[in-house]
Amino acid sequence: MLINNSKKIVIKLGSSTVVDKKGNFKKKWVNSLIRDIKKFKGNRDIVIVSSGAIALGQSYLKIKQKKIKLEMSQAIAAVGQIHLAGEYQKIFDKNNFKTGQILISPDDTEQRRRALNVRRTFENLFKLNAIPIVNENDTTATSEIKYGDNDRLAARVAQIIGADTLIIFSDVNGLYNKDKKKILIKEVKDINEKVYSFAEKKINNYGSGGMITKLDAAKICMNSGCYMFIANGREHNPLQNMIKNRVFTCFIPKISNLDARKKWIVSSLSSQGKLFIDRGAAKALSNGKSLLAAGVTKVLGKFKKGENIIILDENNNNIARGLSSFSSEEINKIKGKQSGEIQPILGYPSKSEIIHKDDMVKM
Repeated sequence: MLINNSKKIVIKLGSSTVVDKKGNFKKKWVNSLIRDIKKFKGNRDIVIVSSGAIALGQSYLKIKQKKIKLEMSQAIAAVGQIHLAGEYQKIFDKNNFKTGQILISPDDTEQRRRALNVRRTFENLFKLNAIPIVNENDTTATSEIKYGDNDRLAARVAQIIGADTLIIFSDVNGLYNKDKKKILIKEVKDINEKVYSFAEKKINNYGSGGMITKLDAAKICMNSGCYMFIANGREHNPLQNMIKNRVFTCFIPKISNLDARKKWIVSSLSSQGKLFIDRGAAKALSNGKSLLAAGVTKVLGKFKKGENIIILDENNNNIARGLSSFSSEEINKIKGKQSGEIQPILGYPSKSEIIHKDDMVKM
């Protein structure tokens, strides 16, 4: 099977796979997963992205209400994260594995310098032969700066560390079509509107994602050259069952010659703004050219120099994504102007390209 050839694997565990309906950590199930990993690991680098901190925190604090204000959920996560990390450490220790905890916030993956620091931390943990246990830093995350689910976080981690495979263990076997018989889709090679239409909107008691966020995660993986699987995590020994029974949905990555920097750009979870360009500029981009001020017709949103933005053509089609060499305020002043006019308008020397071709990925 494909994952037998993977050197770096990220395994994402949803809240419902590690916490039962009573709010207890599923020790036996997690132990069965770790036994699977022990048989399978070899020289592979393994990362666990685990939800469950808020669910365990609620259980420990005896809080039963489902709707909790953000500032209170942060405090509950702080309590639950200690319990989650402690439970993992005890079980991994019994199986002779070293572990390390990494709590990640969106800035850690969406800012290039910080993403490289995150990558180095993972690489050093691998050198120590330790398995990183990753979760979103819910204790400081706000609604404005939050992944909102660990599916996309896991995909971003997979992209940053250059993983071959992401496995998402959920409470379903995979992605089903909309036929009455509900047939499991074995392979997905392109995520389009039809594929999104198959996604059910329901979310379990503890989860914050659902199938939509898993498809978003798959899109990140496919653009990064990483395979992604959705498989059932309800049975014990989930990795062994997945390999043996072959019940899952596999998302096939696109063949990509992109370097690590461009994979990071195209896999960004959000964008700070949009640039609309004319037909001539769109043609230049399709031929591998940089974006110049002369081709920009409209700026949407506020962003700083170096932030990730989307480029749209005259028909409002997303055609590229890249890192801006100027702020939105500067681009509003120089849009439609020739390169020689930029310095007199801004009053200081600058680059001539709004987005350089080396900082841009066509979509």
